[in-house]
Amino acid sequence: MKKLPIGVSDFKKLIEENYIYVDKTRYIYDLVNNGVYIFLSRPRRFGKSLLLSTIEYLYAVSYTHL
Repeated sequence: MKKLPIGVSDFKKLIEENYIYVDKTRYIYDLVNNGVYIFLSRPRRFGKSLLLSTIEYLYAVSYTHL
């Protein structure tokens, strides 16, 4: 059974340690390619750090495959 990612804000840890993860990379693609500034105004514990960690790993993977 998958674990709940309470307090986990690192994308790599989330995937490698079998936590539940809702894939929203389609929305991340739109966010990154929009070309405007974004202010992430969300309450505490709503995944802001996890979102940035996911973007970090997406870019790291794309650079290693060049």
